[in-house]
Amino acid sequence: MLAGCAHADTFRDGVLRKGDLRVGVGPVPPGWTRVSVEGADLAFRDDARAGSTLFDVRCGERRDDAPLSILTQNLIMGTTERDFGSQRVVPFDGREAMRTMLRAKLDGVPMQYDIYVMKKDTCVYDVVYVAPPAFFPDGEADFERFVNGLHTLPASSSAAKGADVPPSGDP
Repeated sequence: MLAGCAHADTFRDGVLRKGDLRVGVGPVPPGWTRVSVEGADLAFRDDARAGSTLFDVRCGERRDDAPLSILTQNLIMGTTERDFGSQRVVPFDGREAMRTMLRAKLDGVPMQYDIYVMKKDTCVYDVVYVAPPAFFPDGEADFERFVNGLHTLPASSSAAKGADVPPSGDP
């Protein structure tokens, strides 16, 4: 699920900047710590709940010209014993996203997932929350607030201006 390459993006004042793309995120809960994860533009660890949140956006890749359900399947490759609680289309930043709730094993360890996949303006947005099933419900509300705060911004937006800080320099 975490395959890919590291990104040279920046994150400051709740805005992810990646080339000309600007994405507002948040709010980032106080208990989340920013971590570097290969294949994610933003990643946070919630140690209190043994959970992680990953956000990635990629644009203009031919492989992403697939239905949302297929793009979701690509995210959960490597998991086993999948038990889909629900999979449905939901509104997300003015478009439709596939929201998938499931339990699966990752490297033999039971985990619970909440996954959003959206296509917008030649880009694919993935947002994932994963935690052990016993802790998942405690972190879900924080994840929902984070997801509900995601929105694309115009490149010229005043919210997108300011000094850039490399990912490793922002907690």
